Amino acid sequence: MLIRAATPADQAAIAEIIMPLIRAGEVYALDRDMTREDALGYWLAPSHHVFVAEVENRVVGSYYCRANQAGGGAHVANGGYSTHAESTGRGVARAMALHSFDHARESGFRAMQYNFVIATNVRAVRLWLSLGFEQVGRLPGAFEHPTLGEVDALVLYRRL
Repeated sequence: MLIRAATPADQAAIAEIIMPLIRAGEVYALDRDMTREDALGYWLAPSHHVFVAEVENRVVGSYYCRANQAGGGAHVANGGYSTHAESTGRGVARAMALHSFDHARESGFRAMQYNFVIATNVRAVRLWLSLGFEQVGRLPGAFEHPTLGEVDALVLYRRL
């Protein structure tokens, strides 16, 4: 698996990965009806360092890394990760996570924080905990899941 910086040529592949997840409304606190252009604008924002994961020259995942906060919180990174549905369970997310930790460290970040991990996203929660994140907060009923109703969101944190 090759993980590399995203280029403008990757936009269609990134959209193919993130749009179904946004439309499903189960893992991101984003408007399920947002346009493709708005979704790409969010994912590829100027403040985001965006990467793609490739297997056999096909983009199978993407992540971004950014500062979690400005000013006094700018030493803590934040990120978003998406894997193509056909590649789920094949180690893509773990590889991107490990790559993102290295990238964050090299960029001067000293920790990573995920502010709003949907508790029902069991695979993601299990991955983050296995990679050394601690659950430092729980926001009861903070996310409106399309089929489960109000579910908790977690705050996860780890030092780099």
